[in-house]
Amino acid sequence: MPSMHLSHVRKWILQSPPVEWAILKLRELLIGALRQGPVPKHVAFVMDGNRRFARSHQIETVEGHNLGFEALARILEVCYKSGVRVVTIYAFSIENFKRSRYEVDALMSLAKLKLTQLSQHGDLLSRYGASIRVLGQRDLIRPDVLEVVDRVMQLTKDNGDAILNICFPYTSRSEMTHAVKECVVDWSTPVVVDLSAQQEKQRVFSEAHITNNIRSRYLSTTATRTRACSPSSAGTSDAEDSLTTSSSATTLQPSTPSDLYLPGEDPEKRSRGGFEYPDLEKITAEALDEHMFTVGMPPLELLVRTSGVERLSDFMLWQTHQNTEVVFLNCLWPEFDLWTFFPVLVEWQWRRRKEGEGRSNRIAVDRIKKRA
Repeated sequence: MPSMHLSHVRKWILQSPPVEWAILKLRELLIGALRQGPVPKHVAFVMDGNRRFARSHQIETVEGHNLGFEALARILEVCYKSGVRVVTIYAFSIENFKRSRYEVDALMSLAKLKLTQLSQHGDLLSRYGASIRVLGQRDLIRPDVLEVVDRVMQLTKDNGDAILNICFPYTSRSEMTHAVKECVVDWSTPVVVDLSAQQEKQRVFSEAHITNNIRSRYLSTTATRTRACSPSSAGTSDAEDSLTTSSSATTLQPSTPSDLYLPGEDPEKRSRGGFEYPDLEKITAEALDEHMFTVGMPPLELLVRTSGVERLSDFMLWQTHQNTEVVFLNCLWPEFDLWTFFPVLVEWQWRRRKEGEGRSNRIAVDRIKKRA
């Protein structure tokens, strides 16, 4: 009882006009100080601890999630004022569908409400020119929520100064699976080539050449068998079949049936050459990057998780690279604010300065060695 009384007194003092004014000025001073140093361009948050906060304060779980969205609004303002360009939040994991139907429906309804508020009364987004992007499996989103998602993305698409990525519903394994599937489609689609130029520069015994040779022969043989099985080819003689099969080459020639033409392909371009599969040796990490949900965004430099749990929970695994700083905090997400985030940013800046000094020292030593 005494602790509850002290809590009410502290809340009353903090909400008094003079104290609120002083806190506001202090906030502006701290954010201004952060802008004087290096600032991460891409920050990600695992917003964990809403349910535990609700249980510890004896309120409904849905109310805990609601307070979590309020904490998000506070921290977004801090990030954008400090100079962070991209903020990515883990709003809803695909694994969350394993929770009770009541909680899942409540989270979906809450997301719908908050997204609507962000789009209609989003002074924060318009003030900092932030656009909303929803990353994840759209087919798992409820239709009425998906309608709001599309509307919000459409309303903020012209904002180009900052980005708010909402991962909903999302897991890294799902994202990487999506990227691999897209790469398979790209590298399984034949592309038209100029035969004269291709033959000049292609190495006969290269791995890519041998692979394309085998795959093209297989595709040509398949096309021949298709024609042999069709009604129009029922009267074709064995001599004609053998002649057609023996005429298959490394690259399919213009005599290929029209059903094997690429969508939107120019027949005149086909008459000047053939087509082949892309070089499999060109599938690299950069190629997968091009198919990730975060394509075109700055590298992830800082990842913060609240609630004291020290794991990534299948979030941004591909984007978390050797230079990403991962920080685990003991506070619950509804309690997360500038006073908790400020030390994290200061420590990040200190580490970057140390790395910069070390790099400068190495460059200076290398120059001295070259002169010697």
